Amino acid sequence: MSIRLTLPDLSVKEFSAPVTGLELASSIGAGLAKAALAVKIDGELRDLMRPIEQDAKVEIVTRKSEEALELIRHDTAHVMAEAVQELFPNTQVTIGPAVENGFYYDFAREEPFKLEDLEKIDAKMREIIARDAPLVREVWDRAEAISFFESKGEKYKAEIIRDLPESETVTLYAQGAWKDLCRGPHLPSTGKIGTTFKLLKLAGAYWRGDSNNAVLQRIYGTAWRDEKELQAHLTMLEEAEKRDHRKLGKMMDIFTLNEDVGAGLPLWMPNGTVLRDELEFLAQQEERRDGYQRVVTPMIAKGALYYRSRHLPYYKEDMYAPMDIDGEEYYLRPMNCPHHHCIYGVGKHSYRDLPIRYAEYAIDYRYESSGSLSGLMRTRGFCQNDAHIYCRYDQAKDEFIRVMKLHTRYYDLFDIKNYYMRLSLPDLNKLDKYVDKPHQWLAALDIIKQAMHESGLPYKEAKGEAAFYGPKIDFMIRSAIGTEYAISTNQLDFLATETFDLNYTGDDGKEHPVYVIHRAPLGSHERFVAFLLEHYAGNFPVWLAPVQARVVPVSDKHNDYAEKVREALFTAPVVNGTGGLRVDVDFSSERMQKKIREAQLQKIPYMLVVGDREAEEGTVSVRLRSGADLGAMSVESFLDRIKKEAESRRDATL
Repeated sequence: MSIRLTLPDLSVKEFSAPVTGLELASSIGAGLAKAALAVKIDGELRDLMRPIEQDAKVEIVTRKSEEALELIRHDTAHVMAEAVQELFPNTQVTIGPAVENGFYYDFAREEPFKLEDLEKIDAKMREIIARDAPLVREVWDRAEAISFFESKGEKYKAEIIRDLPESETVTLYAQGAWKDLCRGPHLPSTGKIGTTFKLLKLAGAYWRGDSNNAVLQRIYGTAWRDEKELQAHLTMLEEAEKRDHRKLGKMMDIFTLNEDVGAGLPLWMPNGTVLRDELEFLAQQEERRDGYQRVVTPMIAKGALYYRSRHLPYYKEDMYAPMDIDGEEYYLRPMNCPHHHCIYGVGKHSYRDLPIRYAEYAIDYRYESSGSLSGLMRTRGFCQNDAHIYCRYDQAKDEFIRVMKLHTRYYDLFDIKNYYMRLSLPDLNKLDKYVDKPHQWLAALDIIKQAMHESGLPYKEAKGEAAFYGPKIDFMIRSAIGTEYAISTNQLDFLATETFDLNYTGDDGKEHPVYVIHRAPLGSHERFVAFLLEHYAGNFPVWLAPVQARVVPVSDKHNDYAEKVREALFTAPVVNGTGGLRVDVDFSSERMQKKIREAQLQKIPYMLVVGDREAEEGTVSVRLRSGADLGAMSVESFLDRIKKEAESRRDATL
């Protein structure tokens, strides 16, 4: 028997019998054997000590490898679980995966963990790592594994095993005397984990993510390859806390949530309403340029409409419960498309009329689970920058590209550099989630892929995330702190043609089905404002800032001049905006420096200090929120400066 193993440099190692990853590494060099953490066999990551029994392409994984981080984080989660059970007997361990930037483990324990417990757990983890116990894979009989965990009172682990497919091998990993259910792979020993980790926070979590199940206690942590990576991540987390949209939203009076109103239903404060108005005005301008017509539709409709659109058969669990009105069921709308289809269906359309583009900033309602709600980022009521394009088959690709270019215009305006498209495909193992029209699916996919290729924009593919009526593209963007958001969507719908009889008369005089493109480049007001709060850290560009300038009188005797300055600025018309400049005066009796500090905390771009000299000379002393002092300017010069910034939507204060 001969086993040929092909290395990344295409050289071949030949063995006469099965060989472990460690033996392979040793045959290459002692240094590699010492650094080895795992092995990739034909792309599959495996433990270093598992035998390689047939010809394969192989790669030794070291701490420098991309895969090392997931291994380190997964093993750190296991060590944390062992530490918790040593410190807090009778605690059950459930699930503990590696996640982006770290790991977590969910525990079942009657007494809640306290923040000070994290220090104890951290210390115990370092003790376990120092033991350098081998991580050993064990294959168990299913019944014996269930009995083993039940004898220890680990009912959650026993449940997991019972739910495994019969064909799946049951494996446990031992680190010393402690064992855990796991598919692996793992590092060779706990000592290979290192000590560049930190426990971060406590949270609650439902068992298996189901709100009908027990609430568990989750401990989050982060782990990295070295101290430099760890410190960089901790610095990023500090910045993230400063930029948290919930914190900034409260500090800047953007939005509020009220228990009497209901979870996931934000109330927009005056400052937040300015942001909404300016974003909607921007969308109106851009959509008018691209030939959209604006429409307005109601927020509720009869259940019959949503049966026709297939929302009730395919999307009901995400909709609010029906209301009985005059003996008929009405629903809060989860999407606007059925309403727009009804508008298109009024009258006949010629091939010469197409494309027709309907746009609406419309309020929708979706019943998100309470555990998923998060400030403005995920809500139950939201106002969406929605539109639907009705076009011929030969127009669909170009219309799709036009929408992509609209996205890029917005991203350029907001200085969003890090983005890509995610093409969401159907999951072929869950076809009951999708409309059974395979030929239409393939045709729609062909159009979208052509458009994405011709656009030149970066994209990835993701299985199982398509809409029930067709493939879709999500535009994924990263904030300044590295958080990734699905901020907007672009979809091609072939189902609406049949369900709503959406046709046009062709040049042959016959009826032909239209293609429908769903698009929402700015997503919802709620999610996009949340993103912008974090993106700008609240330091909105002048055109978007709720208050663009604040006049700060040095004392009460300068109040009259301060009001004249405000009036001169406030009444100046702004071309690209919903009204004149947004300027106020701080008439409080506080000292000037405190007034300036308050304006900086509220992220107001300009502070205009006025005292005796300014009143006498007709000037203002200009300061930026950054603390920079631009000195004295005439009111006319400052007005010219701020108007240019507001109208160009390009900011000199950032």
